Amino acid sequence: MEDGRLARPNQPARLPSVTIQLHGMRKAALLYNPLSGRRRHRRLSVIESVLAIFRNGGVEARATATLSRGEAGEQARQAIASGCDTIVACGGDGTVHDVLQGVVGTAAALAVIPLGTANALAHDLRIPLSPLRSAEAALQGKSRRVAVGRIDYNDLRGNRAQRYFTVAAGIGVDAHLFYALDPQHKHRLGMAAYYAKATQLWLTHSMERFAVDFSQDGTSCHAEVSELLAVRIQNFGGVLRELAPGASLDRNDLRLVLFHTTSRFRYLSYIQRGLLGARWEIPGIDLVHSDRVSCALLPAAPGSIYVEADGELLGTLPAEISTLPDALTLLAP
Repeated sequence: MEDGRLARPNQPARLPSVTIQLHGMRKAALLYNPLSGRRRHRRLSVIESVLAIFRNGGVEARATATLSRGEAGEQARQAIASGCDTIVACGGDGTVHDVLQGVVGTAAALAVIPLGTANALAHDLRIPLSPLRSAEAALQGKSRRVAVGRIDYNDLRGNRAQRYFTVAAGIGVDAHLFYALDPQHKHRLGMAAYYAKATQLWLTHSMERFAVDFSQDGTSCHAEVSELLAVRIQNFGGVLRELAPGASLDRNDLRLVLFHTTSRFRYLSYIQRGLLGARWEIPGIDLVHSDRVSCALLPAAPGSIYVEADGELLGTLPAEISTLPDALTLLAP
């Protein structure tokens, strides 16, 4: 990436050569989303308390509000250029996703203070959900070098764009959920807003198929699906828990969930399987490991099919999802 802009999607991503050392936090930048989560009126006091914990731990720390989704990555880049060895994303998965864009490929570590609605990455890393306890955990945390997901897609203006992700990318029904979800309902109702909108879409949304091409055990595969999930984490927390068994940040690939079916009952059965922590096999829904998947509209497709990553609506098809090994240092207990 150059000058804070997205890399050209047709060129391979080139990460800078970095020297990764055992992490000792000395200078940290806290980037916090003033609009994340449901207790925004207490946000500044929480951030001040988190800052105090870092400073009492001997860390030079400062806090800055994220300006916008497009600017958070550049704010992280600027903080790293000023000598920060740790970037602390204070917010939900969307905030982490935005900050991530400026940390990938650097020697700086990414820590998380979970202040959002779902906090899936924090659940997977077993980071305490209390802001103060998560700050203490970051101070004592161990560095963990992991791969990140990368998705190339058409943004909502029709331009090619690219984003990195840590949790999951989704194409189809789940991305349409983020397209249809009212942000005000999300801020006011939290996860209840997700569940209400998801139920409405399950009852009414037309599940359009699209084409996917991927490799499995060295074999090229083609399918037509109504939903694709490309998952990186094992534990989403909350009611979903293990959405894609076999996914792990310790792997360098993606755990693909391929919905060949348009059966609403089978969609619901798959979600129930996650709720109960069961190991049911659902006909028409497959899980495979792959390091790359390409997705495109079918001929005569009736409209747009949306793309999301880490719970953030990105754009539409066509899209290509892959991984970049050894791309990010995470701080976790």
